[in-house]
Amino acid sequence: MKSFLFPILLCPLFSTAQLKVAEVFSDNMLLQRNKPIKVWGKGIPGRSVNVLFSKEKKTTEITNDSVWIVTFPKQKATTHSQILSVTSEAEQIEFKNILIGDVWICTGQSNMEWPMVKEQHWKDEIHSAEQSNIRLLNPPPAGRNVFGVPYTDSLISRLTTERFYDWNGWQQCDSISVRLMSAVAYYFAKKVFSETGVPIGIINLSIGGAPLETFISTEALSQQVTFRKKVNGNWLSNDALPIWIRERGTQNVGKNNNVPADEQGPNHAYKPGFAFKAGIDSLRNFSVKGILIYQGESNAEEPERVDEYKELFKLFIKEYREVWSNKQLPIYWIQLSSIERKYWAMFRNNQLQLLKETHNTGMAVTSDIGLKNDVHPPDKKTVGERLARWALKKTYYKKIIPSGPLPLSAKYRNGKVIVSFQYMANGLKTSDDKPLKGFSIDGKNETKAIFGDRGIIIPVSSKPQVIYYGWSPFSNGNLVNSENLPASTFKIKVQ
Repeated sequence: MKSFLFPILLCPLFSTAQLKVAEVFSDNMLLQRNKPIKVWGKGIPGRSVNVLFSKEKKTTEITNDSVWIVTFPKQKATTHSQILSVTSEAEQIEFKNILIGDVWICTGQSNMEWPMVKEQHWKDEIHSAEQSNIRLLNPPPAGRNVFGVPYTDSLISRLTTERFYDWNGWQQCDSISVRLMSAVAYYFAKKVFSETGVPIGIINLSIGGAPLETFISTEALSQQVTFRKKVNGNWLSNDALPIWIRERGTQNVGKNNNVPADEQGPNHAYKPGFAFKAGIDSLRNFSVKGILIYQGESNAEEPERVDEYKELFKLFIKEYREVWSNKQLPIYWIQLSSIERKYWAMFRNNQLQLLKETHNTGMAVTSDIGLKNDVHPPDKKTVGERLARWALKKTYYKKIIPSGPLPLSAKYRNGKVIVSFQYMANGLKTSDDKPLKGFSIDGKNETKAIFGDRGIIIPVSSKPQVIYYGWSPFSNGNLVNSENLPASTFKIKVQ
């Protein structure tokens, strides 16, 4: 962004510019195609603002509360760069190298935050990272990777919704700008652009360790009886929230009286509603294509939090679609990977059920690339590309199989259970060319399973209540489809 002051304004009285544009705007930005384009900011009440974009001029007057906003007609996607100019009296702000395409917001925890420079394929990928039609907005949140110690005064000063994210401007994707960008988001964007030719913009609002509650507004939480208790009293001592995030919050801000606070306690990245207010709420006027989320690790460590997650995530979906007034807003998520953590199999199953109980959503399966004792699998390329398959199928209408096998039904017939699947592609197989493994009738002991014409056949002596697949936290399942996409782990009732 460049700001110009004409010489007449160089006296001390006018040394500070009064005209401001929302911080989501900068050079190299990408604006959403096929949606009205809103440009907004602040200035001196009563003055007029002129905005020039795509050879069209819009004029408005700054309101008494210092706010201004204009709206341009929707545009088609283009790789031709444009200029946006905003003037008010002698002040001018100009943004260059703007593209029109699809904007995706990515959010979640550290696995979504995980930067390219730490990703497994980084050394190879750096040579092809010059992607001028991919644009990145990567505002770092205050307190990233600070744990076990109190926040410094400089971090505390950023614990307001206005300063929490450092809106450091859009960047054109290259080997430098991509280094600290979400690896999952980058590989998603690269895959989608390569298949569609539509320029892609990514806004990364992920926060390592963050619970889902921080990405939902306090208003939405309080309006639902089930979750109202999550915003009652000081969040640091609220047992309706995950234990781990309260412990981290106490370490960082629990003993400092100078931290900005309200009736729900001191501000922090993990505080219910805080990340929503600081990030999503500030983007209401900014049109987007959809939402990508990799989250759940912080909500998967206690049975109470696991049990409620499905309904909590439905609230997340509902609110984000309300924010952008789009009941069909695509929302795609990553199912948690395999790891030796007690409740993760059930958590993954809840994520699978979400897929069945929501519309215009998708879920990338990652149980085959997890690590037994590490919550951060290094292969984010596979994750991002699997996530992109859902967008390519459901948002861009490509003829593509979006997922590995997902269970449809389990039916008992004459001494056997037949499990049928969606997304079998051209057939089922094993990932290692060995016999099927991972199936069970009690969730503990392996049972024989073979391929049948319509799915998987499990011989049984009597009708079981349920069939499990890959049910151990660190899954040992090897079922894939003909495109080598893994089956989701699952628990399904036998009919």
